[in-house]
Amino acid sequence: MIMSWDAFGMRVCRAAGDETEFFESYFEERNEMTNSINLISGSITLGVFWVLLIAAEYTYGQGETTMHPYRLVIQGGAGTISRGQMTPELEKEYTDKLLEALNTGYGILQKNGTSLDAVETVIKILEDSPLFNAGKGAVFTHEGTNELDASIMDGRTLKAGAVAAVKHIKNPISLARLVMEQSAHVMLVGEGAEAFAKGHGVQLVPQEYFYTEKRWQQYLKAKEDEKKDSGAPRKQVAPEDSSQKKHGTVGCVALDKMGNLAAGTSTGGTTNKRFGRVGDSPIIGAGTYADNRTCAVSATGTGEYFIRLAVAHDISAMMEYTGVPLEKAAQTVVMEKLPKIGGDGGVIAIDGHGNIAMPFNTTGMYRAYIDDGGKPVVKIYKE
Repeated sequence: MIMSWDAFGMRVCRAAGDETEFFESYFEERNEMTNSINLISGSITLGVFWVLLIAAEYTYGQGETTMHPYRLVIQGGAGTISRGQMTPELEKEYTDKLLEALNTGYGILQKNGTSLDAVETVIKILEDSPLFNAGKGAVFTHEGTNELDASIMDGRTLKAGAVAAVKHIKNPISLARLVMEQSAHVMLVGEGAEAFAKGHGVQLVPQEYFYTEKRWQQYLKAKEDEKKDSGAPRKQVAPEDSSQKKHGTVGCVALDKMGNLAAGTSTGGTTNKRFGRVGDSPIIGAGTYADNRTCAVSATGTGEYFIRLAVAHDISAMMEYTGVPLEKAAQTVVMEKLPKIGGDGGVIAIDGHGNIAMPFNTTGMYRAYIDDGGKPVVKIYKE
């Protein structure tokens, strides 16, 4: 039989011969000990309660309290873009579309949306516009078709997805994200990418969807210039309209309230491209890169040079390995390293503190961002 502590104490008192004195002494000490234990237990319980309450309030309050700055930058291509050869009407079209994309993406971040959602949404808007060489506005290949490339990367997990040389995908950036989230791969190409798209319910569009008279005339002129260049190595020839003498790419980088970075890039490639040519836009580390520890980057330029230098990753690596700030890393790569091998173009980039960089070594780059005062800013030309 198990004896209680009270019964045990009473027996001890009786055995001592002074039942009353020992009994009272025993229970006095016992009560004091019990009170102390209860006090300590209560304090621990109260402490745990407050910790849980604070944690709950913090979790719930994330919708109200911004723990990180949130920002977003977009680009619509870099190249020979000058005020003198850009009509006011065309400039307004570009400005309005960039503002639409910028405000939409920023609104997603304001409402606690993820950087990935903001990046994808912004790029879809630009892909749906015939102004930009991505999606609807894609240029024509040497065969008179349209082939599109895109990539996206999550700075939190370092997961990435990309598609290249797709011909019937309305929004390649969305398919790139699908590859990242619904497959074990990073890049899918051509017919395989489109088979994957159909298997995941993505509606394909006919090639005619991408036709625009402006791009078709560019293509015809490039073909004509190619014929004139007989006997010499073939080279890409840009049209005379300076608003089109640019590297057609759209991109977006974003930092959300959770402190997560993301980057995405989409393109139709280069006019009159041959042999299934793929540039830097769908290449992770060349045209797109994101890492929460450093930065998110989207590039635009002559893709071959960006691939050779792994431009997007190089900016991140400089920050990680040497500790230089974002602006310095981006400037060094775009303004020093790239020109040394003959490369031209630019990047947009953002770090985990909300600092942004937009260097380019051409005469212009379509770009937009929200400034520190919350005002949308759109720029096209070199300052």
